[in-house]
Amino acid sequence: MPGELHRGDRIGWLRAAVLGANDGLISTSSLVVGVAAAEPDRAAILLAAVAGLAAGALSMAAGEYVSVSSQADTENADLSRERGELAETPEAEHAELAQIYVSRGLTPELARQVADHLTAHDALGAHARDELGIHELTRARPIQAAVASAASFAVGAAPPAILAAVLPMPVLSPGIVGVTLVLLAALGGVAAHLGGAPLTRGALRVAFWGAVAMGCTALVGRLFGAVV
Repeated sequence: MPGELHRGDRIGWLRAAVLGANDGLISTSSLVVGVAAAEPDRAAILLAAVAGLAAGALSMAAGEYVSVSSQADTENADLSRERGELAETPEAEHAELAQIYVSRGLTPELARQVADHLTAHDALGAHARDELGIHELTRARPIQAAVASAASFAVGAAPPAILAAVLPMPVLSPGIVGVTLVLLAALGGVAAHLGGAPLTRGALRVAFWGAVAMGCTALVGRLFGAVV
């Protein structure tokens, strides 16, 4: 119905954006806290923060592009094969499509009618959706995913990097930990809301694992007394 709220069109960019922002915030904050525990020198801490931001954003972009490109290659190969089958054996493909609808509860006669109409409108689209499970809203888009991941990582990594430059050294680590936990909880809540999940659970699980990551990194820095 018009005006209904659906979240399926958010799956691709939301996954990449949330993953990038979480990773940027957690990894950069953990890096800063770990370096501060090992080497309480502002220049070294700030260098680590900026380097972590740049390297992380580029790494996220490259990794997401390669991963989603593999998915896109698989989808394109399936579509190419299906296109060939439709050209070579259209009757068999029509019968296969009708059988899919029968398995979903339609009568054989109605299933054939539905297959007739959908095949006349867009045969490849019907088979892609109902046989292969490939939907336009969830198609792999490598460049979009890479850009979203890099940008969101940089946005997530910016607060700890800025705080590393402006906070007084005695309160740098606790200040970054506190701000990071608040931002992680907010980010988890927003992501949960956009995805239709409970806000509190989304906020708590993100903040919890962020705290674990920062605590472990700080412990490593303190134990080994070297940049981690």
